[in-house]
Amino acid sequence: MKEDSDLSTRNRIMQMLKTSGELTAKELTDQLGITGMAVRRHISNLERDDLIESTTVRLPMGRPAAVYRLTARADDYFPKKYHAVALDLLTELEDEAGEAMVNLLFERRKASLLKRYESKMAGKELEAKIAALSDIQNDNGYMATWEKTSEDDYVLTEFNCPISQVANKYNQACACEMKLFESLLGAKVTRSDCLASGDRKCVYHIRRT
Repeated sequence: MKEDSDLSTRNRIMQMLKTSGELTAKELTDQLGITGMAVRRHISNLERDDLIESTTVRLPMGRPAAVYRLTARADDYFPKKYHAVALDLLTELEDEAGEAMVNLLFERRKASLLKRYESKMAGKELEAKIAALSDIQNDNGYMATWEKTSEDDYVLTEFNCPISQVANKYNQACACEMKLFESLLGAKVTRSDCLASGDRKCVYHIRRT
């Protein structure tokens, strides 16, 4: 129960800073109705996690005080509806120009990603390429892992899909991702599990060609 209470207070502090911009520890304490020591503990943990930062300012009365604000990283903790905007735009494009134009858009995205990441694969053997691809996917929020299953076979697993809402409606997204992997790795890639199809993860089987 204490962990739930701590998490709730932590979230309330972040919400308060989101709406107020900047607050001192005393202002947080007064609004939360808890002890100053408890507030300072939460502030310390939030600073440790790079979710808030502080600057010292002079107040009209009394000694200078630290005021706290959210960091850029904290922005990820607030709700986003990017997938809804993307789906609306893709639906409008499909209605106006047809499915072929949507397919072309996904192909262009694949080409753009290939251009962005192919330098990370240059001069690497297949196993090093798979490790680099896993790092790329992790940076993009896919929670990826990989393993070698035999001399010429590997498995790349993704436990999260940041574009799942789009992929659920447009399977071109999944098809283009698999083609992208083949181009980056220079290997044969097949998929046995897919989050967009209701599986718990995406599983890619990679075979040396």
